[in-house]
Amino acid sequence: MDFAFDARTEELRKNLLSFMDEHVYPAEAVADEQRAALASPWDTPQIVEDLKAEARRRGLWNLFLPDEEYGAGLTNLQYAPLAEITGRSPQLAPTALNCAAPDTGNMEVLAQFGSEAQKQQWLRPLLAGEIRSAFAMTEPDVASSDATNIETRIERDGDEYVINGRKWYISGAMNPLCRIFIVMGKTDPDGADVRRQQSMVLVPRDTPGLEVRRAMQVYGYEDHYHGGHAEVVFHDVRVPAANLIGEEGGGFGIAQARLGPGRIHHCMRLIGMAERAIELMCRRAVSRTAFGKPLARQGVVQQWIADARVAVEQLRLLVLKTAWLMDTVGNKGAHTEIQAIKIATPRTVVDILDRAVQLYGAGGVSQDFPLAELWAAARTLRLADGPDEVHQRSLARRELKAYL
Repeated sequence: MDFAFDARTEELRKNLLSFMDEHVYPAEAVADEQRAALASPWDTPQIVEDLKAEARRRGLWNLFLPDEEYGAGLTNLQYAPLAEITGRSPQLAPTALNCAAPDTGNMEVLAQFGSEAQKQQWLRPLLAGEIRSAFAMTEPDVASSDATNIETRIERDGDEYVINGRKWYISGAMNPLCRIFIVMGKTDPDGADVRRQQSMVLVPRDTPGLEVRRAMQVYGYEDHYHGGHAEVVFHDVRVPAANLIGEEGGGFGIAQARLGPGRIHHCMRLIGMAERAIELMCRRAVSRTAFGKPLARQGVVQQWIADARVAVEQLRLLVLKTAWLMDTVGNKGAHTEIQAIKIATPRTVVDILDRAVQLYGAGGVSQDFPLAELWAAARTLRLADGPDEVHQRSLARRELKAYL
């Protein structure tokens, strides 16, 4: 691997760093003030729309999509340092660049598996940032870490599919701009192959029978900027058969294709979150005095900062290697590394953020600093896209296979 950024990555990186300094960081406090004045906390503050317009003007738009027809045409290795930078302000920067989950994964699904009609109706406005979307997979009544457990039914009735089920932690669903759901359920619940029982269908938000019941909190926080995490009920929801994505029985495979890039994107942004935490730790350490000397001269604080730097450098190398493998041998060839970063990155970043919270004391758990909310987001990623234990199980099996 060549660790130097190529010319295009370096140009985009400089542009993005400038955008962050000049627009995104100053907008963080403004966005909170504007949101507090909105009729609904789920509405989008004007400053977010202003950031999106500026990002488009600078050419910082849809950077995540490797397909030049729809996105910037960047490789995973090129996108990695850019996603890391956006992770330093995860509430604003990914949305400003139209690179926020769950829209990113949904756009990838539509670009790869959607029909031409589906692309025109839903992918185009998502690419333009005109609408938002949600991905409805996780269910409260089964162990959703095993996707074969999903109970939502998608039944064919003539030229329509009828959907019944209950989902929760459906990211983005509380946002009024969320106009389309990608819903995963079973079209063949008695099929012999448990990985061919599931399908995915497109369900417009205004479809009768679709109820966005409530917003789910995450460690007491509501993720207003990304449209929350909702409980959603589907009761005799009918959509045209043309809303099927791909083929019947293809839902599990589509989910796996969607989650691979999603996992590495999360890990890229997590590294940026860790970098923000280290910066905040250093600023706090040199500005506060305890027991007669600055915190920066306290041995335990120095140890926290040093350990954080070592950990971030290790994670970055592993993520970059994974990105390089995805580009060169494909997602299947990078399967071990994708699982490794999914295990290591959230866990390590949670630990770094926890130390930063400790250094800030009461301020660390308050709304006056971003650390508590960053911690909640990072801790949640030990569950999202498959909990740690699922990836550890699969990774261990692969390692043991050679010895059995």
